[in-house]
Amino acid sequence: MSSSSSSSKVSMVFILSLVITSLMAMTASAGNFFQDFDVTFGDERAKILNGGQLLTLNLDKASGSGFKSKNEYLLGRIDMQIKLVSGNSAGTVTAYYLSSEGPTHDEIDFEFLGNLSGDPYTLHTNVFSQGKGNREQQFHLWFDPTKAFHTYSIVWNSQRIIFLVDNIPIRVFTNLETIGVPFPKNQPMRIYSSLWNADDWATRGGLVKTDWTQAPFTASYRNFKVSTTTSTSTNSLTEQSAWPTQGLDAAGRNRLRWVQQKFMVYNYCSDLKRFPQGLPVECRRSRF
Repeated sequence: MSSSSSSSKVSMVFILSLVITSLMAMTASAGNFFQDFDVTFGDERAKILNGGQLLTLNLDKASGSGFKSKNEYLLGRIDMQIKLVSGNSAGTVTAYYLSSEGPTHDEIDFEFLGNLSGDPYTLHTNVFSQGKGNREQQFHLWFDPTKAFHTYSIVWNSQRIIFLVDNIPIRVFTNLETIGVPFPKNQPMRIYSSLWNADDWATRGGLVKTDWTQAPFTASYRNFKVSTTTSTSTNSLTEQSAWPTQGLDAAGRNRLRWVQQKFMVYNYCSDLKRFPQGLPVECRRSRF
């Protein structure tokens, strides 16, 4: 067998494994938005449909909309399937994150920055601990997130935080408290999501503004799942029980490298201009 043929077969197996992983992530049972969430702003722009199985957020020129979980969570795994604003989404931001409250709050962020039709979304991630963030990593996705629902997950245990897209890891933030890096593990957090106008910065640094002739803009949510030791939610699933010690095995590390090599567009740990006095200490240590 030639080396090129062998390499081709390995590539096909890897791609097939990604497809299977994505399909597995899309088949889990759903929670209920009436039961688990409250609308926070936007009035009728936030709609719970299909008996609580679907939630939509809308943005028009007057207002965006948002929701938050009724429960707080301290460590666990959170999954949400989201279909993002389609077409010309420039200027819009769809935020999906965990956060506590107060000036020393903790936060774990997914933010989806819209773009002109045909250009990719930017997936912005960040981790705040004790009120301090500035740990941004950004990605383009390997699919169109507006055509179908995809699963966006946060695994949050005392050792690490793993960001996943369709069960594929894109980022790991490791607990390095032993060398003085604060890690969010003591403050319970709620789940928040919102769709809002941020055309002063969201698309090309604010150069591209929201086209209000395309409004209303809509993002859709379904199949919320949570597994946590402190949750009173009735839709916690035993199939998520691996989260308290979950890390990355060899296959997971390979997928993480694949995403970060091919789809990462910004990494604070590589931004020497931003940190002329030296990169943050966690950037010098393994994140697996």
